[in-house]
Amino acid sequence: MAQVTVTLDANLAIDVMMLAGTRSPQDAVELVLRDYLARGRRTGSRTGDAVDGRGSGHERPTAQEG
Repeated sequence: MAQVTVTLDANLAIDVMMLAGTRSPQDAVELVLRDYLARGRRTGSRTGDAVDGRGSGHERPTAQEG
């Protein structure tokens, strides 16, 4: 797998490490990116894309006539 080197502000790297619960800034950034990508895939699968014509699957309930 190809690797990329990214330069971050030290405070940002420390914040990411604290949120991810790691001692390595590289591991922390990797975990955050993997989580971000996983959330994007979950959101896309739930809502669908505008291109594919699928909506969120949640239709408004119709008012009951009585």
